[in-house]
Amino acid sequence: MSQNALILEGIAKRICIAAIYNRAAIKLAPHILYTRHDQLYVDGVIYERDGQPPKERKIGTFKLDGLKETKVIDLPFTPERSFDPSAEKYVQTTLLAVQA
Repeated sequence: MSQNALILEGIAKRICIAAIYNRAAIKLAPHILYTRHDQLYVDGVIYERDGQPPKERKIGTFKLDGLKETKVIDLPFTPERSFDPSAEKYVQTTLLAVQA
């Protein structure tokens, strides 16, 4: 399955993905897949980085090309309350977003 399809599956089913990002193993709750400057990006919440929970839960931006060894994992998530799929940066660039 392609990396894009895995991200879309995670968003549609509200399940986390595991990947390597900047040489760190992460578990990510993907919230939205969109384009910026003809590149694909995913915004989401890191649930775990190198086996440890983050100090602060927040929406982060990840360039899709930077995610390696991506796979869907059986870890459901609830969308972050601060996530706003109608934010200006997503206008006319969104491919798929979680529904609140």
